[in-house]
Amino acid sequence: MASTCNPIIHCKAAVSWEAGKPLVIEEVEVAPPQAMEVRIKILFTSLCRSDVHFWEAKGQSTLFPRIFGHEAGGIVESVGEGVTELEPGDHVLPIFTGECKECAQCKSEQSNMCEILKVNKDRGVMIEDGKSRFSIKGKPIYHFLGTSTFSEYTVVHSGCVAKINPSAPLDTVFLLSCGYCTGFGAAVNVAKTPKGSTVAVFGLGGVGLAAVEGARISGASRIIGIDVNPNKFEQGRKFGVTEFVYPKDYDKPVQEVLVEMTNGGVDRSIECTGDVQAMISAFESVREGWGVAVIVGVANKDDLFKTNPFNFLLEKTLKGTLFGNFKPRTDTPLVVEKYMNKEIELEKFITHSVPFSEINTAFDLMLKGEGIRCLIRMEE
Repeated sequence: MASTCNPIIHCKAAVSWEAGKPLVIEEVEVAPPQAMEVRIKILFTSLCRSDVHFWEAKGQSTLFPRIFGHEAGGIVESVGEGVTELEPGDHVLPIFTGECKECAQCKSEQSNMCEILKVNKDRGVMIEDGKSRFSIKGKPIYHFLGTSTFSEYTVVHSGCVAKINPSAPLDTVFLLSCGYCTGFGAAVNVAKTPKGSTVAVFGLGGVGLAAVEGARISGASRIIGIDVNPNKFEQGRKFGVTEFVYPKDYDKPVQEVLVEMTNGGVDRSIECTGDVQAMISAFESVREGWGVAVIVGVANKDDLFKTNPFNFLLEKTLKGTLFGNFKPRTDTPLVVEKYMNKEIELEKFITHSVPFSEINTAFDLMLKGEGIRCLIRMEE
């Protein structure tokens, strides 16, 4: 397909100028997509914990000024040279990791780690030419995770864009571009939760509750939620949490508590906090012989995971995952169809809604631990 690029677009974007400071709604210039890129009109987006993690810049190297955001839904506005599978008007989900469909990883049924397009948290420019597509009065503004959805228009590599059923409501299925697939896939695709098993989920935010949902649908008989916010139990119970552990109630490591509760350890554990101590607890809480721990959270760059190597000899398994082992372009449209067929629920994850002009409210809600996902409406 020949390029359908239009000239530079002037639109509003929420720019982060400085770590931890409120985002500022600015008029930005969004350049046309280059080869193998698409420009997307974002209609709905949301705030994920990873956005906050890099916005705070605590324990992470990050770039400013930057446009954050990576959980969203929108419509293709134009495409660059070489793009053949997308065209203007397509309903799409931009995804923070990609699928070129040509490399050994993409051709493997075991992996979603594309050799070319896998997530790069430190890159703030496009792959094609090493430049940003955003600017303000000629000054470049950095991208985030290749998506930067806190903008009315964004430019994304076509390999990081999932074309979906146009009948699917974008104000709901946008959740599938990050949080839901990450947590749900961790429980279903990676942990492969057995029916009748006992599962521990560390962190009951949006991703953790999606993991709970995956464990419940897989047939887990006990789902133990662990969170440092004691108010999370009532919320978690609506998703399938059967028991709750508040670490501050105990004077010993939470892994010891879980081993005692389950007479030997949980069958599966899924860590969704990004706290390295929670990761260690998740691994050390699984049962000898067949216990599997799955790490989902993003730790600080200098954190070290420390455990006694004998744990591995006891046949405890440690795994990690990005995007729940779903292939972004191949699998995401199929998960959308699961929603359309009422096989999974998404609405209950959206607890708040704000217009784009009030995006900082979404940050306040997450920092206070209130709600699950805040829908940010680009068109007020």
